[in-house]
Amino acid sequence: MKEQVDLIVTGASEGVTVSGGGDGPLCGHAMDDCGVVREGAVAMRDGVVVAVDERSVLDAVYEGQHVLDARGGTILPGLIDPHTHPVFAATREEEFDMRAKGATYQEITASGGGIFSSVRSLRETPRDQLESRLKIHLDRFLACGTTTIEAKSGYGLSLEHEILSLELLMEADVHHRVDIDPTCLAAHQVPPEFQDDREAYVDLVVNQILPEVSRRGIARSADVFCDEGAFTVEESRAVLAGAQKVGLDLRVHADELAPVGAAELAAQMGARTADHLVMVSPEGIDAMVNENVTPILLPGTSFSLRLPNKAPADAMIEAGLPLALASDFNPGTCHISSMIEIIALACGTLGLTVAQALVAATRNGAETLGVSGVRGRIQPGALADLVLLDVPNHLFLGYQMGWNPVRAVVKNGEVAWQR
Repeated sequence: MKEQVDLIVTGASEGVTVSGGGDGPLCGHAMDDCGVVREGAVAMRDGVVVAVDERSVLDAVYEGQHVLDARGGTILPGLIDPHTHPVFAATREEEFDMRAKGATYQEITASGGGIFSSVRSLRETPRDQLESRLKIHLDRFLACGTTTIEAKSGYGLSLEHEILSLELLMEADVHHRVDIDPTCLAAHQVPPEFQDDREAYVDLVVNQILPEVSRRGIARSADVFCDEGAFTVEESRAVLAGAQKVGLDLRVHADELAPVGAAELAAQMGARTADHLVMVSPEGIDAMVNENVTPILLPGTSFSLRLPNKAPADAMIEAGLPLALASDFNPGTCHISSMIEIIALACGTLGLTVAQALVAATRNGAETLGVSGVRGRIQPGALADLVLLDVPNHLFLGYQMGWNPVRAVVKNGEVAWQR
């Protein structure tokens, strides 16, 4: 008698397990092996993976109540996006055109655009409309194969509107198939009403917003934008210390526009991640290595902003860091919701191999999050989150852009989306 399972995914040309190397993230050149199983198949029961192996091996042992045919495609773990900004009211496509005409990110922000534009529109938009737009964004994540995201507030910049944004994320986590790990990014920018008293806004974040967020349990982490034109290192240190005091994990928008020492600060404060890192210094890389900070790179943002520099991914891999990738999906500087596209951009602009990019977009991103269950890999005991692609092997993810190859998404052992 064969062992009964709920679902078997079979008929693939290959499965990518990202399961080697023991527990934790894959670091440095261990990322070169994404765990390919030729003619791979996966058996699932009660929302977790029971077995992954070659089709002939699984067929001999398991019988599925349901069978999903991969039709010669490729099976991936559910993609993980560990840096997104999905709660917003209006897009900012006109800023992309302004940058094409020579305006810089800093100039657009100084003129009242950028984050300030998103703050104005969010504050003016009713809760139900924000909720509807968030659902649209989550639907698009799922259709592109993303099953878990980290999601930030940061377009409210007041106690009322930061709480609102995080409440919407918590409610969506309950009702949507995409799992959400919420982060409070009240320190995204100093809002217009505090431009003449920055210290007062830092005080508001540290002594009112973060304690209330922690009291309500509506975010696991706090983030701060530590960079040129945003928060200084010392302002950021105060925000991070305040977050630590109320029991929040730490994440840092670091050294995107200038080498201000944000990566070093992330290491000093014990942050879980330092994100962006386009202008990170060699000292910043060393500090992240010494304090086990995960670098999260956002190639879609560098592409959208037309930045002349790129994050030094090769140096981070050589240093032995557990590199992760994310979309930075947001209304202004990267409106890409597909991690498939981010993988391709990482290969084309950062020089990652497809295997490295896949590890960075699955297992390593999952390791930075606080959500339950083993994610971002296919192995016995892991959450049964899978993506079926209409490509014959994983190398197509660096080779081909311009369409969504996702044919089906399995979430917690059930088909959650299918083309």
